Parts: sequence; C-alpha cells; structure tokens
Amino acid sequence: MEQKSMGTIRVGAVVLAGGKGRRMNSKIQKQYLLLAGKPLVLYSLEAFEHSPVDEVVLVVGAGEVCSAQEQIVGQYHLQKVTAVVEGGQERYHSVYAGLQALQGCDYILIHDGARPLLTDGIIRRAIQGAIDYQACAAGMPVKDTIKESSSSGFAVRTPDRTRLWQVQTPQAFAGPLIRSAYGWLLQDESRQNGITDDAMVVERYGGPAVKLVEGSYANIKVTTPEDMAVAKALLGI
Repeated sequence: MEQKSMGTIRVGAVVLAGGKGRRMNSKIQKQYLLLAGKPLVLYSLEAFEHSPVDEVVLVVGAGEVCSAQEQIVGQYHLQKVTAVVEGGQERYHSVYAGLQALQGCDYILIHDGARPLLTDGIIRRAIQGAIDYQACAAGMPVKDTIKESSSSGFAVRTPDRTRLWQVQTPQAFAGPLIRSAYGWLLQDESRQNGITDDAMVVERYGGPAVKLVEGSYANIKVTTPEDMAVAKALLGI
C-alpha cells in the first residue's frame, strides 16, 4: 500500500461521552467520574491533544454542552477540541452528530471516551491503518476460549480462538467512506438493528474490509465500578 505522510493529511477525531453509565451505580455520568483526580473522559482527550490528530469533536449527552465546554475543554485548556455537540438516542446517532461537526478531514478516528488508557501509539497505528486500508479498528487477539451459546444457555460451538479479536476503539476511516456509511445507515431504521460499533456500519454498507490493528490489553472500557479500580492500577496511580 502507498504510504502517506501524516503531515500532508488532516485527521479528525470524534470522542463519545454521552453514555448513561447505568452499571456504574452513580448519579454522575461515568465520563465525568474522577479517575485519580481527573474526569474520566479527559484522559482520551489529552491523548488526542498530544497526538498527530488535528482537531477533535466531543459528543456529550443532552443538556451537557455548556458544562462540558466550561468544565472539560476550558478548564483543561484543550486546544484541539473545536466543537462540543449533543449526541442522540443511540450511539450511532451520536457518532453522526460528531461527523457532522467535523468537516474537512481526510481521515477520522472514532473513540469511546470511557476508554481512558488510549496511547499515542494506538492513535498512530489507527491513523496509518485508515491511510493504508480506508477502514480499521484497534483490537487485540482474545486470550480465552470463546463459546457460542444456544438461546437456553448451552454451548453449541467453539470458534477457532486464533481467529478471534476483542475489538476496541479508536476505529479509523477515510472521511468520505465513514460519512457515506453513516448517511446510508440513518436513511433506513431497518439497517440499524444490532449495530454496536463503527466497523459494523462500514461492513453493512458494503465498504472495504476493516483491517484490525494492534490496540492494547490495557485499553479497557470503563463500564463498572470495578473497572475504575483496574484503570487506576493500569495507570500506575
């Protein structure tokens, strides 16, 4: 594949921070819970701030735009966050809102703000994967044996573990591809059933095969209170 210099392209990122976080058992949305004294979402925003990404759009929940602008972007002096926008009912609505606010980018990374252990290396690999293949997703090979179950909870199949990956974010795409794929998705509700990540949107759209690039086993998604303790340990704090 032809290699392009990151210096000759414009890269944007959409960071999603609009989830309810019901499994955290907290009145505060998980993206704003303090992890070692800083809001959880700030970790990934700071990773993008010090990366080759040129601009970032932060997508938040209903009624949170002003507070996020003041308490996250302003307070921590995030220069690359060019917009804070309100998301929608489902994850794909929020991604689309972020894409609409992110104009003029050749390549776009989409990242869950609940993954605080994002690194510069992961970001760079995702960007290069998008340049080389048009579509890629960070992930890691699974360590455990996986069982497919029946509706009644009995194991019915054991997939070949050597071909299985646990998929993470960021997921990165050529700008025109991901915009077209999301536009296609939102034209018809029947296309939206079971969508859980951006790679699935491109797959259903019939786009290029999504390349899997190395993420990190430490790149966990904080979903439960136990995950906060794990994230703190991984940060070495």
